[in-house]
This record gives sequence, structure tokens and C-alpha cells, in this order.
Amino acid sequence: MLRTLSIRDFVIVDAIELEFAPGFTVFTGETGAGKSILIDALALALGGRGDASVVREGAQRTDITAEFAAGAAADAWLEEHAFVNDDGGVLLRRVIDNAGRSRAYINGISATASQLRELGEMLVDIHGQHAHQSLLKTDAQRVLLDSQAGLQEEARAVAAAYKAWRALARQLDEFEANAKNVLLERERLEWQVGELEKLAVKPGEWGEVSNEHSRLAHAASLIEGAQEALDALSESDAGPMLSQLTAMTLKLGKLADIDAALKPVVEALEPARIQLQEAVYSLNDYLGRVELDPDRLHEVEARMDAIHSTARKFHVAPEDLHLEYESLSAQLRQLADATDLDALRGQEQKLKAAYLAAAGKLSKARAAAAKALGTAVTDAMQELSMSGGRFEVALHPCEPASYGVEQVEFLVAAHAGTSPRPLAKVASGGELARISLAISVITSSSTATPTLIFDEVDSGIGGGVAEVVGRLLKRLGQASQVLCVTHLPQVASQANQHFQVSKRSDGGKTVSSIDALDTKARVEEIARMLGGIEITATTRKHARELLAS
Repeated sequence: MLRTLSIRDFVIVDAIELEFAPGFTVFTGETGAGKSILIDALALALGGRGDASVVREGAQRTDITAEFAAGAAADAWLEEHAFVNDDGGVLLRRVIDNAGRSRAYINGISATASQLRELGEMLVDIHGQHAHQSLLKTDAQRVLLDSQAGLQEEARAVAAAYKAWRALARQLDEFEANAKNVLLERERLEWQVGELEKLAVKPGEWGEVSNEHSRLAHAASLIEGAQEALDALSESDAGPMLSQLTAMTLKLGKLADIDAALKPVVEALEPARIQLQEAVYSLNDYLGRVELDPDRLHEVEARMDAIHSTARKFHVAPEDLHLEYESLSAQLRQLADATDLDALRGQEQKLKAAYLAAAGKLSKARAAAAKALGTAVTDAMQELSMSGGRFEVALHPCEPASYGVEQVEFLVAAHAGTSPRPLAKVASGGELARISLAISVITSSSTATPTLIFDEVDSGIGGGVAEVVGRLLKRLGQASQVLCVTHLPQVASQANQHFQVSKRSDGGKTVSSIDALDTKARVEEIARMLGGIEITATTRKHARELLAS
């Protein structure tokens, strides 16, 4: 739901801050006051195209910010694209300077206009003569039909079956086209895997043999150095360090009994004595384990040479040979499975049959749903000053695809005696808007878009039909937030929230302003819409009656 809209220096708008409520909201005003400018501004915030011409004359930039309450789909999109807001809402901002440079933000984070559009389609659906409309897209028509009929799970099952079938079909095509190459590749892989199996390198082995080789190659030096250190610490004829430190510690300990000032020295020497004793134990253990072993050194050198030469042959690091073995083995297993052509063909036929069965079930359900939706929208069209009009949902057979074996298309005959044509090719913008209104009202329970906008849906109608349009919009506002630009008092009187758009001259420049109307102001505005320039007691009475109805 749209919560707030802030517009700065847009066309003839100086500065406007609007707060919106749930339900049905209308915008009214004199022709040319700038009612549709609001829709244009919101469309810009939703990623629509814009250039320097939208910047108010004399201003540096136009700045439009729209705040929405996010639904489940928008929340998931924000999470996926790292635009999450701690407040749980959605803040869209678009800035265009007078040089035509554009910047976009989602929740204060820099974004692209395409990201604004992608997210905006989950938040707002604009219906009008000059605006983008999702109902004109074939994919959107199919999704709407499936959603209206509750066929989302069946559609997802068809898509999954198609994906599995086509993946295996591509694998089969590749094998049949490259059978000889596959066999050669299999032979190559078998040789490589055999080489690595003979070597049988274990994870971490290269590091282990490298350490052992270093130790064996320098065994004489290691033994000599360790023995020299042990002699100095505990076995020297000239007085080993450990013995001297022990005697010194004992002597100072006795002296500390006489003068306590020596106690810190004794306490510092005792840990040193213990560490030296530990070093002596460790050196004795080390010398007991290290020995000169030329035979073992030769074995380790041979193993290192085998590992190193194999690694060079396979163009990998020695420590990664075990990973190369695992990778090549997996490729060989996959290729071995793929070379069973008969089994592969049988599996492909099974997956194709499963897809066609799921698609056939979906087609049957769509046919029933298409008939029901066509009847419901046709009935609504009769109420909307389109007497004799007809709405149909055509299901055109097509090649198997992820969405099934038919393409969904909305067809409309706007008048009696005319042939149904694609909705996107309906000539009259007013007719298109009213048909969209009829479809939206009927499918409002299944639409995921929380905010619907209708720009002059009352074009070409009046009287009783206008009252029907007003009631339809109010009913639609019970399920979604509805914003409507209208010229008809019968429509405006049904709204839960009413804004008046007006135009004035300020310092020689035309400025548009928008005001929220209270009950008294609504009476005056409805009376103006009923009676024109001169408002009389009669038109005010009629306005009050409309608002009370």
C-alpha cells in the first residue's frame, strides 16, 4: 500500500507531501490542473522513463519519493537484492537533474531504474490511457488466469516437469550428435583416472612427505644440534645451565628468608628453571626418535618425485591431485551413464510423457477458468456503458513450453457486431481502462498487487454508469488500495479519501497544488463538478445527497 508521496519541482509542482489511507481515494480538479501529473510522478518513482523536461522550470532537479508498506513478494525481492529496510517498508526515490541525469534509490541504497520497475510491478498496477498496464502483457494475462482459478501449483508442476524433460533431451541430443567424441573422451578419462588410481595420493599426503623428507635429509644436522643443546642444558662438564640455575634458585631462596626483598627474584627464576627442565625432557625425547635412515630417505624422495611429475602432467599443484582424481572420476561416471543411449532415450520419453500429462491437466483447468472469467467480465462490461461488448479468454495451442501447451490471450469486442481482438489492440483508451477495471474488480481477490491506480476510467460515460463505476471502485478498495483520477461526481462521492488538485499563478509561473478535503470542502468540490463555475444551493444539496448515498 502507498503510504506517502513526496514531489519536489516536478513539471508544475513546487512541493507536495501527501499521506494516503487504505480504501478508495480520488483526485479531482479542473481540466488542466495537473491531476494526471501525480500519476506521472508516481510512475517515475516506479522506474518509468524521464528526462530533463520533467524538472520544473528554474529548478535544479526533480525529486520524487514514494513510501509503501511491503507485501510478501516485495519483502522477498528486497531480501534477495539486499535492499531490506529495518522499518519493514519500501522507500523508492527518483532524482532527475536539469541535465537529464537520473539517480534511483531503494530504501536509501543506490539502485537502477530497472530495479525500480521490477519492484514497482509488485507494488502498483496503473490502469489508464497513457500508462503502462500489466494486463496488456501476455505473460501477465496467463498468470492472472492461473491465479484467478487457483492453478499456481499446477503451473509450477508443469514448469518443473518441462525443465527436467528438456534438460535430459538436450543431453540426449548432444550425445547423439557427438557419439564418437563422447567415446574418445571416455577413453581419455579412463586412462587419466587409472593413472591417478595407481598413484593413490591421499588428502594432505604431499605436506606430510615434504616434512618427512626435510627431516630425513637434515637428520645429521638435527641430531648434532639437539645433542649440543642438551649438553649445554644438562650434561656439560663445565656445569650445565639447569644445574647452575637450580643451585642459584636454592641459594637465593635461603637468602630470601633473611631479606624478603629477594622473593620476587626467586619467584621469577623458578618458572625459568621449570621451563629448562621441560626443554631437557623434550630434547631427550626428540633424540630418541630421530635417526639416520638413508633407505627411508630414498623411499620418500621417490614418492615425492612420482607425485610431483604426475601433478605436472595433469597441470595441477601436488597438494590438489586428490581433488583432480575426484573431479575426473565424477566426469567418467557421468559419461558412462550418458553412453547408455537406449536407457537415455527411454528416460527422456518418460519425462516427456510426465510433462504432457501435467500440461494436459493444466490445459483442461484453464479452459474451464477461461470460460468463467470471460462470462464474468462480459457481464461487467454491460454495466460499464459497453453494451453488446464481449470479453473472451483465448487459449492458443503452442509448442511445449515451461508454461504449458497453450498461450493465453485476452480478447475484447468493445461493441456488438465486432469481432474480438487482442486487449492490447483496443483503440479507445477509455474502453481499455474500463475493461481493465472490470477485470480488476473480478480478480481483486487473487491479485498480488496491493495498490491499483485508475487514470480517468470514466472517459466517455456518465449518469447511471458513472454510479456503477464508483461502486465498483469502492468495492475494489475493500481488497486493495485504489487511487483514481476522475471527472465524475458520481465516482468522487464514493471515495473514502478525496484530494483536490488546483492550479494557480505564482510570480508569473503556473504552480499545481493538492489539498485533502474535509466533509464541507468535499460538498463544495462535488457541487463544482456537478454545476460548473457557478455553485448554487441546489448543486450543494445534490452534492450532499451523492455523498450520503
